Amino acid sequence: MNMRIGHGYDVHRLVEGRRCIIGGVDIPFELGLDGHSDADVLTHAVMDALLGALALGDIGRHFPDTDPAYKGADSLALLRHVSALIREKGWQVGNIDATVLAQAPKLAPHIVQMRENLAAAMKCDVDRVSVKATTEEKLGFTGAKQGIAAHCVCLLEKL
Repeated sequence: MNMRIGHGYDVHRLVEGRRCIIGGVDIPFELGLDGHSDADVLTHAVMDALLGALALGDIGRHFPDTDPAYKGADSLALLRHVSALIREKGWQVGNIDATVLAQAPKLAPHIVQMRENLAAAMKCDVDRVSVKATTEEKLGFTGAKQGIAAHCVCLLEKL
């Protein structure tokens, strides 16, 4: 088998007093994402997709929220670790396709930087990384600005 696919999903609550970091971009907003690490919902979904493609568990297994070492952790640094693990296993990123679900803040101005940050962390060309955003038209918890979610699918190719 020369290709593997994976899917990742993550969600974080929006709260006061936290930064809103998505795809490694610190987005100016009155609310931030709550979590043990920096709560970068997009990067977490990407990591889960990569790990899932090789049946290596999820980010909770690799970076448990019970471990104080990961308190406030930079999710892009964790993605670099996951990407190194993927390469050690003999695989590389074929492509990433991710969608962030958020009523606010507006993400379009930050998409290019998110793609560049994720590609750099995974050591792949930026044209292999797609990031999209949608609002869900004020429906559900994301539409009510209670949280932000992200989905990601990935294709890994054998080195």
